[in-house]
Amino acid sequence: MNRKDLNPEASPQAAFGARLRSSREARGWTQAELSTHMGISGGHISGVETTRKTPSLRFAKAADKAFGLTGTDVTFERQWREMHHSSLLEGYPEYVTYQGRAAEIRVFESGLVPGLLQTPEYARVLADSDVQRGDITPEQADERVGYLIEQQAMLVRTPSPIIFVVLDESCIRTPIGGSAVMDAQLAHLIEFAGQSHTALQIAPFSMAERKPFIRLVCLLTMADRSLMSYVESETQGNLDRELPSVLPLVRNYHRLQIEAASQAESVAMIEQLRKGI
Repeated sequence: MNRKDLNPEASPQAAFGARLRSSREARGWTQAELSTHMGISGGHISGVETTRKTPSLRFAKAADKAFGLTGTDVTFERQWREMHHSSLLEGYPEYVTYQGRAAEIRVFESGLVPGLLQTPEYARVLADSDVQRGDITPEQADERVGYLIEQQAMLVRTPSPIIFVVLDESCIRTPIGGSAVMDAQLAHLIEFAGQSHTALQIAPFSMAERKPFIRLVCLLTMADRSLMSYVESETQGNLDRELPSVLPLVRNYHRLQIEAASQAESVAMIEQLRKGI
């Protein structure tokens, strides 16, 4: 039987295929046997291993189930997300994987509504503006918006994660996409605040230098109570699981929540702004 040699460094797809083959052979399975475990044809598995076929998200999840990797840090799903979301900042696809399993999520953002709470129309305006600047391609813009919708869908589960969001006042006052897009976005924020497992606060301009953060900060509490953080610069995202560096961010987030407007005050501020729109 002909065996195609694989070079995992040739491309992300080749790395995925090579890993699939090595994982299968480590179990002593043929492609037909792996097919039984995955519920996917042996011909399709062969195509992915040799890069003749591109793996889907369903394929990656089936591989994780077959090899007992679901819920670990080394899933095929994570590799698939990193491979398919090249327009996203480094570290973000990995963060989203953990976010989809977190018990508690805390987010702060300044300037723009964070992706977790963006409407598709708001997200599309931002993606299209990046296309106009030449930062990404139209295909990558579609990818970003689709990924955002997928990310939000991952949070609709039982039990629901507890989600705390603090937005700098600039997030609700920066007009994006015209009055109709912005009004729908503000309405979505009010709807988010009304859910039983969420909390929304606005950090007003008057907090000034007392605000501990100036850009996106995400904090996750996992089911085992472990903590991790994700922060971004203009060009890079960083996921951190080291407690000594994550804890100061958690403390500052708690201080931020204490000084920010209450949820009732925040919703009233948004409603008043909608009247102006």
